[in-house]
Amino acid sequence: MKLLFVADPLEEFKTHKDSTFAMMREAAARGHEIDACETSHLMWARGGHVCARTRKVQLTGGPLVPSQDSNAACSLALKPDGGAIKRHFSPDTTLPWFEPVEFSTQTTNLSAFDAVLMRKDPPFNSEFFYATHLLQQAEREGARVFNRPSALREHPEKLSIMAFPQFIAPTLVTKDAVEIRQFHDEHRDIILKPLDGMGGKGIFRVGPDALNLGSIIETLSDEGRHTLMVQRYLPEITLGDKRILLIAGQPVPFSLARIPQGTEIRGNLAAGGKGVAQPLSARDREIAETLGPLLHQRGLLLVGLDVIGDCLTEINVTSPTCFQEIHQQTGFDVAGCFMDALEAA
Repeated sequence: MKLLFVADPLEEFKTHKDSTFAMMREAAARGHEIDACETSHLMWARGGHVCARTRKVQLTGGPLVPSQDSNAACSLALKPDGGAIKRHFSPDTTLPWFEPVEFSTQTTNLSAFDAVLMRKDPPFNSEFFYATHLLQQAEREGARVFNRPSALREHPEKLSIMAFPQFIAPTLVTKDAVEIRQFHDEHRDIILKPLDGMGGKGIFRVGPDALNLGSIIETLSDEGRHTLMVQRYLPEITLGDKRILLIAGQPVPFSLARIPQGTEIRGNLAAGGKGVAQPLSARDREIAETLGPLLHQRGLLLVGLDVIGDCLTEINVTSPTCFQEIHQQTGFDVAGCFMDALEAA
């Protein structure tokens, strides 16, 4: 297959943990051709098709070798003979991870690729929004885009949980300071966060003393200009903010619990959380098996659910991660599972 990854600059990848890199590595191992571009390289001229200036991606890091834990099952990556795809990568850290190839001076129609993978990291700002419209036009022209651009727009990562009240903690979405104070009066210990944040940025906890609540509301809402999400604090965060991956509607059997360190309340890896892989609990599986088929039907091949304790807190659809951490700790080949699902789609 010819694959196009729409992603952040390759030079900025943290390959020891980047899930897009893991996808590329698996694709290369299967003999697929890989191109990459950034959202700034997408274009659409009058009378033409949506196209992009792309560059070839040739990996350099080292040989693929059989995994030492090849007995780990992978239900989504079974071969016809019953064997499972089990690989890991042994990189030579003295080399760049890809050949330094310049972007082509010529453009390529996105419909010329077998699959276009939208892997641009948040924030979901206006530029991301416009990119989804260009990608949706490419779909009309025959391109296959994963996750579907319309589904990306229709599933804002924090707001989407509100459609599943049976799985979430008490939650309020508003820019009204009076409503937020009333919510605090009722629940006493709350979390406030911006709707467009990522990596744990902008998350505040306010306890029963309401210390600095007014200042936090003013700062996060920019004096009432921006909408916030407010939730009852979940003490189970000390056990980890669990990332559950859904691939083609099916849950990966291990989550990555991102555990806050020190005095932090945030488990996000970007905020210093420690990632610990663990089997899904019964509640994790209930949430995943309820949401998985529905989200897949809507055009979301890959989803990352965030769960604290028994409560769903976020539905990540832009560029879900944690592939490598789960594989390294459990032997479960998440990238292999994903590539099987992509090939089937």
